[in-house]
Amino acid sequence: MTDLAAPLRRAAPALLGYAAVRTLGLVVLAVWSAARGKSAYTLLTARWDALWYTRVADLGYGYEVRLPNGDVHSNLAFFPLLPWLERALHAVSPLSYADGGFVVSLLASLAAAWGIFAVAEHVYGRRAGVCAVLLWAVLPVGIVQSMAYSESLFTALAAWSLYAVLTGRWLTAGALALLAGLTRPVGLAVVAAVWVAGLVSFASSSTASTAVTPSAATAVPSFVRDRSAAPAPGARGWRCALGMLIAPLGAAGYVLWVGHRTGKGPLGYLDVQAGWRNGFDGGAAFARFVGEKFTSFPSALAGVGLIVGVGLVLWLYVVGVRQGQPLPLLVYTGVVTALALCASSYFGSKPRLLMPAFPLLFPLALALARTRTSRSAWVVGGVAVASAVYGAFWLNGSGPP
Repeated sequence: MTDLAAPLRRAAPALLGYAAVRTLGLVVLAVWSAARGKSAYTLLTARWDALWYTRVADLGYGYEVRLPNGDVHSNLAFFPLLPWLERALHAVSPLSYADGGFVVSLLASLAAAWGIFAVAEHVYGRRAGVCAVLLWAVLPVGIVQSMAYSESLFTALAAWSLYAVLTGRWLTAGALALLAGLTRPVGLAVVAAVWVAGLVSFASSSTASTAVTPSAATAVPSFVRDRSAAPAPGARGWRCALGMLIAPLGAAGYVLWVGHRTGKGPLGYLDVQAGWRNGFDGGAAFARFVGEKFTSFPSALAGVGLIVGVGLVLWLYVVGVRQGQPLPLLVYTGVVTALALCASSYFGSKPRLLMPAFPLLFPLALALARTRTSRSAWVVGGVAVASAVYGAFWLNGSGPP
C-alpha cells in the first residue's frame, strides 16, 4: 500500500481534475436529457455499441442482424474483454450487464487518466502530466469515456502498457498488451509499440556490449537510455523477450478463434468486418466522404471542418516527433491514427476512434503547462463547459455510432 500511496498522491491533482470534468459532463447530460424526455443512463448504457456488448455478455457470440441490402452485422466484430467483465460483475452482484458495462467504464476511465498522467509525467514532468489528463477529459467526444463502450478500458490498458515499456517492466507491458488486444482491434497498436521498443532495446544492448563509446551511447534512443527503459543484457533480457512473445496473444487468439468459428480461416475476422462495411482502404473512402461535403454550401463548412481536424491531428503528431516523444509512443499513436483515419466506414466515429491516441495531446499539454496556473485553469474550465454541452447535444442527437 505504501508503494501505491506515493504515486497516487502525485496523480491526485490530475485524477481529481479529471473526475470534476467528467462529473460536469454527466450532470449536463442528465439535465439536457431530462429536458428532452430521455434517460441519460439509457443513452450511456443501452444504445449503439453498448447494446452489442451486453448481448455478447448475455447470449455469447453468434448473434447477427441481416440488413435489407444484404449486409450481415455479426457480434463477432466486438472483442470479448468488456463483455467478459460485464458478465463477471453480473455474476457476483445484482448489477445488470448494462450496469456492469457502466461501472467498468467509470473505473477504467479513472485508470486511463492515471495511466496518461504516468506516461506524460515520466516523459515531461508532473505539471504536463496533469495538463495531459485534463485535455483528455475535455475532448469534444469525452462523454464516450463514461459510456458502456470499450474506449476507456482500452485506453487504460494501452497507457499502462506504454508506461511499463518506458520503465522497462516488460512482462507487465506484454500482459497489458495482451489484454488490450482482447479489447479492440486497435490493440495491434500496443503490440507494435511493445515489439518496436523491445527490438530497439535488444539492438542497443548488443551495441553497448560490443563497443561502449560516446557516439554509440548517443545513438541509443532517449527512451532506452533514460529511466531504465531498456533491460540489462542477460538476466533481464529474457523478460523483454517473454513480454514481446505474450503481447500479441490476445488479438491473435481472438482473430484466430473467429476464423475457426466462421470456418474461413485466419482471415475470417476480416470477413466479419466486411459485413459491417468496415475495412482499411488507406483513407480513400474517407477522402470521398469529405469531398462530397463540397457539393453544397452548408455542407461545405463541414468539409472544411473535417479537413482542419485531420490537419490538426497530423500536425500534433509531427510536433510530437519534433519534440522527441519516445519511440513507443510515436509507434502507438501512429498506428491508432492510421487505423482511425484510413478505415473505410463509420466516418462519424472517427473522433471516437482517435480518443485512445492520447500522446497527440502532449504538445498541447506542454504548452498549457508553461502558462500561468490561473490562465490554464480558465482555459480548461471554458473548454470543459463547451465539451459538456456538446457531449449532451451529441448523445441526445446522432451520437456515436
